[in-house]
Amino acid sequence: MKLLHVTPAFYPASVYGGPIESVYQLCRHLARTGCDVRVLTTDANGPHRVLDVDTDRELELAANLRVRYCHRQIRHSVSFSILRLLPAYVRWADLVHLTAVYSFPTIPTLLASKVFGKPVVWSSRGALQRWKGSTRTVSKALWERVCRVSAPKRLILHVTSEEEAKESIGRFPGVETAIIPNGVEIPDALSPPNSNGMFRLLYLGRLHPKKGVENLLTACKLLNEESTLNWSLTLAGPGDHAYADTLRKRIQEYELSDRVRMVGEVRREKKQTLFDNSDLTIVPSYTENFGMVVAESLAHGVPVIASRGTPWRRVEEIGCGLWIENDPESLAKAIEQISRMPLREMGRRGREWMAKEFSWDKQAQQVLTCYKTLCT
Repeated sequence: MKLLHVTPAFYPASVYGGPIESVYQLCRHLARTGCDVRVLTTDANGPHRVLDVDTDRELELAANLRVRYCHRQIRHSVSFSILRLLPAYVRWADLVHLTAVYSFPTIPTLLASKVFGKPVVWSSRGALQRWKGSTRTVSKALWERVCRVSAPKRLILHVTSEEEAKESIGRFPGVETAIIPNGVEIPDALSPPNSNGMFRLLYLGRLHPKKGVENLLTACKLLNEESTLNWSLTLAGPGDHAYADTLRKRIQEYELSDRVRMVGEVRREKKQTLFDNSDLTIVPSYTENFGMVVAESLAHGVPVIASRGTPWRRVEEIGCGLWIENDPESLAKAIEQISRMPLREMGRRGREWMAKEFSWDKQAQQVLTCYKTLCT
């Protein structure tokens, strides 16, 4: 099967967080099944940076996986080269897999697929979900209306959880959905924990108001004032400089500088080290379509506290974490509670769960089945 993936950014543009890793791993594992996978994308790596890649030709990232990076001219994903190349790529493909909603390539890709009669699997990656801090809701509603008109008849909306499906269907009524979670890489071996009596907390993800980091810092203030727990917190991840400065000021204001450190963006090997040196991962988001860091943490044998804005209610059923409200009081109470629980055993259960249900090979096969259903 000839597959075209169109996405506004692609590996190694890690500044955009979990979706970049998810799309890359999906493409890589689809290529391993024998599919001919082409990716049409931009060289964007945040609003002010671009990747150091060749934008004049396709690059072979692996067997059966080739990527055409187009130079980004404006904002996050405006590239005139994509418009020029898109028709030929769509004509070539048996199926088009579109990622993202409110980005420059979206409407042209839907239109080109409609014109050339190509089926589309559309991964919204949580963009259709809303929370109390959502912005530009009116312009987004207008954009969605144009998308509905532009979309081909053979279209499946790919979502990663039931929660995402419910909100997405509300914005695109009548469109078929396929719930297929992301996969996760399972490390071959884990380093033995060595906490030296410190309860080591980790937040790993994009620094953005939607992620609930401010609530987590307030919870840490409560711990500092009311608990005897010996704890530390590492905040890791990229984000807007102004917002990161706001968090630094909050840390100083709460007198947490000796317990909380911000380490910025971390990648692959450094991420492994981060998990190796953590006892608990906290994901306090207001909303997540999947929450890739939960799966990554469990794959590394680290239990989690996940907010009810994430779809990870099963962490309590499996016995590898807590699923709670993301207000500061609930977070502080949960940190105290889980510190007295058998963390290593919880981590082992979480790792076994990820290996059983969330391997990338399994998820790629599910996506491939979805493709074949749409093409028949």
